[in-house]
Amino acid sequence: QVQLAESGGGLVQAGGSLRLSCGASGRTFSSYAMGWFRQAPGQDREFVAGISRSGGSTVYADSVKGRFTISRDDAKSTVYLQMISLKLEDTAVYYCAAVPAAYYGANYLSPDSSDYEYWGQGTQVTVSS
Repeated sequence: QVQLAESGGGLVQAGGSLRLSCGASGRTFSSYAMGWFRQAPGQDREFVAGISRSGGSTVYADSVKGRFTISRDDAKSTVYLQMISLKLEDTAVYYCAAVPAAYYGANYLSPDSSDYEYWGQGTQVTVSS
């Protein structure tokens, strides 16, 4: 089992940058594929970015491609989401999530929230004009 805790959210002007972090407890962080999701008020939770347990594969939602970068540091049991050129529509609560991937290929990842077993509590990102 793993517990996740996001940090790094806040208020930023459009065009600005933020880096979200998600720290994980437990000693098997490297066996999990990780993902970032977000949920804006009145909207469904949506996939933002995912990274395989090897770190060798990443995938992004079209809406953030070229602006967001997901990465992981297994030594720190942390996954990051670097966000640049932020837009008003990026305003949402951002969640990190983990899916056990020890029995899958090293490059397994998923954009489907139903595949993820563990979730953080979320961190608010607000982009202002």
